[in-house]
Amino acid sequence: MSDQEKNELNISTSWNAYNEQCPTRLMLNRIADKWAVLLLGLLERETKRFSTLQRETGGISQKMLTQTLRSLERDGLIQRTVYASVPPKVEYSITPLGFTLVAPLAAIRVWSETHIEEVLAAQSAYDKAQDSEQQQPNLRKIVFN
Repeated sequence: MSDQEKNELNISTSWNAYNEQCPTRLMLNRIADKWAVLLLGLLERETKRFSTLQRETGGISQKMLTQTLRSLERDGLIQRTVYASVPPKVEYSITPLGFTLVAPLAAIRVWSETHIEEVLAAQSAYDKAQDSEQQQPNLRKIVFN
């Protein structure tokens, strides 16, 4: 899209996600959603039907799957294809735009799987320290460098 076309549509040519009014924050919300990450990961390999996506995405409700798929379709990250048959057959596939997210999202999934033990240990240590602090509220740890 040219700058002239962007101006005609009132689309900014520079975005800043740190600006609270910037629409890029909407996309950050979308790609930070666990269901979106998991669904795009499944669709990167092959086109799938709704029931297959629900079965392969453990813990997702039918309502949440429907909402997430609609949002991803609206954002242009997946495509929904309806076949005229009885009963109707619906398939979901990733779009070229959606493929641009595959590598970054895969890196986040791999990081999560690789470092979850460290995160769980940190959470446990934090929770223990909080419990200890609640039992002895007058004790504060002060660190001088």
